[in-house]
Amino acid sequence: MSHDQRLVYMANQIGSFFRSQGDDKAVHGIAEHINKFWNPRMRSAILAHWEAGGEGLNPIVRKAMTALRKPGSH
Repeated sequence: MSHDQRLVYMANQIGSFFRSQGDDKAVHGIAEHINKFWNPRMRSAILAHWEAGGEGLNPIVRKAMTALRKPGSH
């Protein structure tokens, strides 16, 4: 499993955990979790993967990537 594939797997697992809270809360929870617990290199890598098409990312995680891109979210 490549580094990007591992990050996609991890992000999707986080997404699965938060999915039951509804889209708005899930997007916020996913973005907050990644901001709090992933180091800057991991965040940069998952954002770069998303910007390159985001292959393998679940739809709710894709929405969270958008939230991560907002000013003040890092």
